[in-house]
Amino acid sequence: MKVAQVSTRFPPGPGGVERHVAEVADRLGRRGDRVDVFTSDLYREFPWQRLDPRVPREETRPFGAVHRLPVVTLPGPFHYPFFRGLGAALARAAPDVVHVHTYGTHQVAVARRYGRRTRTPFVLTAHFHPIWSIEGGWTRHRLRAFYDRRLAGPIVRSAARVIVQTHEEERLLRSLHLELPPLEIVPPGYAPAPAVAPAGTFRSQYGVAGPYVLFVGRLASNKGLLTLVEAFARLAPNHPDAVLVLVGEDGGMRAAVTAAAEARGVGDRVRLLGHVADDAVLADGYRDARFSVLPSEYEAFGLVLLESLAQGTPVIASRVGGIPEFVPDEQAGLLVPPGDAAALAAAMERLWNDESLARRLGAFGRKEVVPRYTWDRLVDRLETVYREVRAP
Repeated sequence: MKVAQVSTRFPPGPGGVERHVAEVADRLGRRGDRVDVFTSDLYREFPWQRLDPRVPREETRPFGAVHRLPVVTLPGPFHYPFFRGLGAALARAAPDVVHVHTYGTHQVAVARRYGRRTRTPFVLTAHFHPIWSIEGGWTRHRLRAFYDRRLAGPIVRSAARVIVQTHEEERLLRSLHLELPPLEIVPPGYAPAPAVAPAGTFRSQYGVAGPYVLFVGRLASNKGLLTLVEAFARLAPNHPDAVLVLVGEDGGMRAAVTAAAEARGVGDRVRLLGHVADDAVLADGYRDARFSVLPSEYEAFGLVLLESLAQGTPVIASRVGGIPEFVPDEQAGLLVPPGDAAALAAAMERLWNDESLARRLGAFGRKEVVPRYTWDRLVDRLETVYREVRAP
């Protein structure tokens, strides 16, 4: 089968959707499918940064090919990446199925137009975020509301199938009162690092001394980072050797996080390391952390929590989105209300002081939670969906 996977970005651009598409493409290719990935020439969107020129714009891969197309955007709060030549590129590849990622993006509209012209079915994996969780403030929220009310209906309705990752994501999508095609709930997978770097590699490579709390994710406005800094500032006086380590690309919040840490007197104890590209080194970072924290305002899933649990490290996360559906509270981690620095600090204090609880939560997560989520299981379901939507 010839499958087109379409997403705004793709590795080496970091991010959860980016990794999702890469894992799907690799596994489809191993099963004998031909996959063409159509993506942009962006490394990240916030702030806007294109890929290094040395990254090939056309690249042959074992699964097929990656096509990195140029994109343009509108200025300021009207930011919206438009692909140049995506329809023509799809026509050259002539896929049997187009699988497009992320609700509300330009590529979904292009997939609809291409499908209507060629009768090629398209599948949409929503990676849905509600209005209040998106970046950009009041103007962007109003623009998104306009899209939801006036534009989304015919675009989404044209999909042969819509895929969401959790029941909560389905609930939020249905709350828009769109006429939806058949919908599937298909959780993402987790692929363990092929090898974990030797103990201490993460510390030595990044100069991290002392016990630390770990955050992994893009430094974006919806990740609850200012709440995290406030909670850590409450924890810090009781634990003079504690350090907060943040791993991830800047999504526009690095300066605000640094300023907040300085204002709360913990600037020298908050380390911002940027993106850690080596999965084996990052796995060692998870393994060595006291616990991982994901205090987001919203997460469709929260794949970094599985990455932490896979190393036996417990998690503290917001009780939002799809997180409660796979992180059972008091079993694999502790869940707290989003935006509540006092509750987050209390959970952090509790895990810091109770090592036996931390070990129990981490062990449960590694043994009982992580094995339920595999990319092969997801791809099994995708291949079934592709066959079904191609059927006459």
